Amino acid sequence: MGSSGVQIVCVFLGMLGLVGAIVCCAIPRWKVTAFTGQTIVIAQSVEEGLWMNCVVQSTGQQQCKKYDSLLMLSADLQAARGMVIISCMLCSLCLLMLFAGADFTTCVESESAKAKISLVAGIGLILGGLLVMIPVSWSAHNTVRDFNDPLVVASRKRELGACIFVGWAAGGLLILAGGLLCCFSKVKSGGSPGAAKYYSNGGASAPNKNYV
Repeated sequence: MGSSGVQIVCVFLGMLGLVGAIVCCAIPRWKVTAFTGQTIVIAQSVEEGLWMNCVVQSTGQQQCKKYDSLLMLSADLQAARGMVIISCMLCSLCLLMLFAGADFTTCVESESAKAKISLVAGIGLILGGLLVMIPVSWSAHNTVRDFNDPLVVASRKRELGACIFVGWAAGGLLILAGGLLCCFSKVKSGGSPGAAKYYSNGGASAPNKNYV
């Protein structure tokens, strides 16, 4: 069936988006800067993430430190923590639902129930994609604004890290997967469930209308 192929593609896209969201949550590459020391020529790269910041020397040595307090983070990173975590949990749940209600599985027998489950999973994937796109775009906006602000000290300016672009890609994949599910999940309406159940038992249970 065509819907089965679409659901397989959506599962693949959803898993890629979920992996991207997990990478954004775990890797400290939201904000990156590079500068050269004034006394000794030592190139350093400062990397900031949701949970820690790292200083990478030109020799390859890396030192990471977790944030001492949540209040030390900027507003965009504070919101990003909750949104990205909720997105990962929501997308994982939606993918499990999609596996259970997909046409290529037999966990659910009812066709109408499968369509409803796929529709709910699609809506959840769209919400999960938005929960990734919003904090990533917010952080990117603040980073670009501070970089172009002449009042910000040069050593405090940051550039867009790799997690920003990974987050945009992950959010786009999740929204695409959810949109495809919503478009191809057609809930069938018509006929009462009781009547369908009655006639599905076989011809012996069907009433004989030839009797007077």
